[in-house]
Amino acid sequence: MATRPVDLIVRFEWVTVATLAVVCYAMAHFSWWLFALFILAPDLSMLGYLAGPRLGAVTYNALHILIAPLVLLLAGALLSGPLTTAVALIWIAHIAIDRALGYGLKLPTAFQDTHLGRIGRDRSGATG
Repeated sequence: MATRPVDLIVRFEWVTVATLAVVCYAMAHFSWWLFALFILAPDLSMLGYLAGPRLGAVTYNALHILIAPLVLLLAGALLSGPLTTAVALIWIAHIAIDRALGYGLKLPTAFQDTHLGRIGRDRSGATG
């Protein structure tokens, strides 16, 4: 849980990015069925964890960094590709929502270990 003011600011930034992506999506009059179909698609990358935490982190991170969807967004804008633009906005929204909720890029040690800290319940019994 974010407790430091800087953590809250960063989460608010990601909420803003998610909101902007969804507003742009709505303003372009893209299909909400498409949005519903693809909003969780990047999470299929978690299947990489079936082969272990190192490969899992690589596959998860590959679909949870902004580089690819931003390039896709640019391609959609330059090539007048509405489907490309729609998918890029959905992907950006997904990443931004994850970050706003505190889910970061994965470290190769375990799914719960992220660049933002450990996620999930503390199983050691310690209280914070």
